[in-house]
Amino acid sequence: MADEKVLTYKGHPLMRKDNLIYYGSMADSHIIMLQILESKKVGDLDVATKVSVQLQLTDPAAKSRDRIVKKGEKDGLYTALDFGCVWLERALAGK
Repeated sequence: MADEKVLTYKGHPLMRKDNLIYYGSMADSHIIMLQILESKKVGDLDVATKVSVQLQLTDPAAKSRDRIVKKGEKDGLYTALDFGCVWLERALAGK
């Protein structure tokens, strides 16, 4: 069985499915969900221009609308991921 390498950012795993990016571990109390809302073509690549950021609880017993702790929209994937990283660190630290 081959070792799968997991992409990480600042010590937390990143997983992508289509236009959704999950940042954090489901074993923790919170994760970040990034949804790419708009993108533009730059050469051969699609570059995200508008991204929705949500801090969510990972509790499976909570209803889906009750899982969202904090949400916002940012211009660009890096800005959204940076905000998400701060939100996640604060949530995991209990602040």
